[in-house]
Amino acid sequence: MSRVLAFVLILPVAALTLQAQHQAAGTSRNSTPPGATVITSFDSDHTVTGWLEIVPFSSKIFGNTRMLRILLPANYHSPHNASRTYPVLYMQDGQNLFDEATALHGEWQMDDTVEHLVGKFKIPPMLVVGIDNAGEQRAAEYLPYPDPRNTSDKAAANEKSVHGKEYARFLLTEVMPFVEKHYRVARGAANTGLGGSSYGADIALYAVLQHPGIFGHVLVESPPLWIGDDQLLKDAEHAKLLPQKMYLAIGTKEAPYGDPQQSEPAMKQVKELESILRKKGMGPNRLKVVIEEGGEHNEAAWARRLPNSLQFLYGK
Repeated sequence: MSRVLAFVLILPVAALTLQAQHQAAGTSRNSTPPGATVITSFDSDHTVTGWLEIVPFSSKIFGNTRMLRILLPANYHSPHNASRTYPVLYMQDGQNLFDEATALHGEWQMDDTVEHLVGKFKIPPMLVVGIDNAGEQRAAEYLPYPDPRNTSDKAAANEKSVHGKEYARFLLTEVMPFVEKHYRVARGAANTGLGGSSYGADIALYAVLQHPGIFGHVLVESPPLWIGDDQLLKDAEHAKLLPQKMYLAIGTKEAPYGDPQQSEPAMKQVKELESILRKKGMGPNRLKVVIEEGGEHNEAAWARRLPNSLQFLYGK
C-alpha cells in the first residue's frame, strides 16, 4: 500500500516540475507559441510519452488551419538547455504519430521510440514536428501528381485538384520558418529531416527532390510511386543533389486500394527507385531499403520499422 501511495504522490510533483521548466522558458525568444496546449506522460486520456505541444497553425497558402504536434526532447525547457539547439524531423499525418486519442488507425509510437532510442544513446535528442493532414483534403494536399488508380477519391485522380507542389511551398515557407522562430532547432540539411507514409511519403520524396539541399534525412514509408505516370521515379533520375541519408521501406502485403494484386507492382517500383538512387552514388551508408515480409499498409507496420529507420537516419 505504501508503494502505491508513494507513486500517486510522485506524479503531481513530476508534473509540476515539468510545468515549472516550461514556465521558466516563457520569457525566451523561442517560447511556446500562443494558443498551444501541452500533453505529457501524466495525461491519462492520452498515450503520449514525454512533452508534446499542440499548436494551431493557419496557412495562407491553403487558407485553412491545422495542428502542429511538436514533440520536445526531455528537459528542453530546463534553464540549463536554454541555448541548446536540436535536430528536427518534420513528419506528415501528425494526428497518427504520438497519440491513440487522435490516431485514426493506430499510432506510429513515435514518442515512445524516440524516447527509448535517445535514452539508449542510439540517436541524439531531437524535435519531431507532426504536421496534421487536412482530413478529406489529405490526398489533394499531399499529391504532387494525380493518382488515377485511386478511384475512391476523385480529387486524387484529377491533375487540376492535386496541390502537392503548393504543399511543398507551404512546408518550406510557412511551417519551417514558424518552427524555427519558436523552437530551438539546429539549422542546415545535416540537422533537418522529412518523412511520411503512403501519400505522405510521396510528398516527402517530392519535396526532397524538387528542393535539394534542405533535408539531409528522409524517411519514405510505403510510397505509391506510380502517381503521375511514374513521375517521382523520373524526378529521381533527374536529381543532381540527393539527401545525406534515406530510409525507404515497403511490405510484401501492402495491397494498395485493397487489391492484393497491386502489392508486387508496388514493391517493384520501390526496387526501381533503389536502383536509380544506387546509380547516383547512394551506397549502403546513405540508403537503406527494407522490404518487410508480411508487412501491410498501416501504422502498425510503420511503427514496427521505426526504430530501425531512426537509427539508420540519425544513429552515430
